Amino acid sequence: MSTIAFLGLGSMGSGMAGRLVDAGHDVVLWNRSPDAVARLVERGGRAAASAAEALAADVSFSMLADDAAMTDVLTDEAIGRARDGVHVAMGSISPALAEELDTRFGAVGARYVGAPVLGRPAVAAEGKLNILAAGPTDAVDTVAPLLDVLGARTWRLGTRPAVANAVKAAVNYNIIHAMQAIGETVAMTERLGVDPAQFTRLLAETLFGGVVYTGYGRIIAERAYDPPGFHIALGRKDLDLAEQVAASVDVDPATLPALISVFDRALADPDLKDLDWSAIAEVSRRRPS
Repeated sequence: MSTIAFLGLGSMGSGMAGRLVDAGHDVVLWNRSPDAVARLVERGGRAAASAAEALAADVSFSMLADDAAMTDVLTDEAIGRARDGVHVAMGSISPALAEELDTRFGAVGARYVGAPVLGRPAVAAEGKLNILAAGPTDAVDTVAPLLDVLGARTWRLGTRPAVANAVKAAVNYNIIHAMQAIGETVAMTERLGVDPAQFTRLLAETLFGGVVYTGYGRIIAERAYDPPGFHIALGRKDLDLAEQVAASVDVDPATLPALISVFDRALADPDLKDLDWSAIAEVSRRRPS
């Protein structure tokens, strides 16, 4: 049996790594804080002493929050241990960093796959993620059975890993638009005396079906922003990624400045800044002072 490693056991990574452990795979685990490792070791995983040790596995996965975390963990020394292996980067990082990592892994003889995901922590734990995968065809073929454990569907997006990260940024940009639209229209109708739960059900059950309007509509209607499934600061990071992607292909998004302003206002508000990213709706719901 091949050894699998998983680096990054936050709210998303723990659920994903747990799926691999529960499926009977030999999974080596690494996280910057040890508690999450210990919980999965109790379920049958094994602890790695370092990120470098984990990357020596035949196949390694990472689910790290952003470019800074990826750069901090995936040092030259650590990547050097990945020789002849496959690394699957599942976090939402910039396409530019994905290009760099593809080059760095390739320089030591390893293959690199970009595979960011769509779904919140509960979806990850249930193995129902949508996975956006791009990289060398043989590498994606190698990890495909493992991706099937982690997700309901893998969307193959070509052989250039950075494209998967660009697509993830574009998807999140759409989600942000939907949350902002829900927030603005809830604010309008709520002030007319309409129950926000009824209004968001109207949206989701008529013209705007799907996970975003159903899930975030309920959260916004109920103001159920805590505990957060995805923090506002990470959403602001995703707007930066969308801006980078747009600039790289000469697209000028008309709504981007307005969305950046909303996120910045939410992050400046001590009552909102640590909540779920859908709490940006409260910026629209609050009356001007």
